[in-house]
Amino acid sequence: MPALKLNAIDAKRALTISKGLIDELQELLQCPRDYFSIEVPQSKYIIDGKFVGGPHMVEVYWFDRGQEVQNKAAAIITKHMSTIGYKNLDIIFYMLEKNKYYENGEHF
Repeated sequence: MPALKLNAIDAKRALTISKGLIDELQELLQCPRDYFSIEVPQSKYIIDGKFVGGPHMVEVYWFDRGQEVQNKAAAIITKHMSTIGYKNLDIIFYMLEKNKYYENGEHF
């Protein structure tokens, strides 16, 4: 953990920044690299009966690390996404509760 979900983001473009993005987030969060995941769902967005491009959004699922760290993580994500052309980007942080997150049947 954390898990990043990139919505309406081109997977091939995301692939080019994935290593650098995780490098910086790992340094900020001081957690093992294999705790991170990046998902690029291939969703379809519809408006008025037509397929359209969706809102560029990054969802971050993680345990709360405080506002200062969250602000820094958002800046890192924004920086990397802008280098591949996503200048208008929403980032949403979802806080997971340790007693509701299970790994191999045990909660944190």
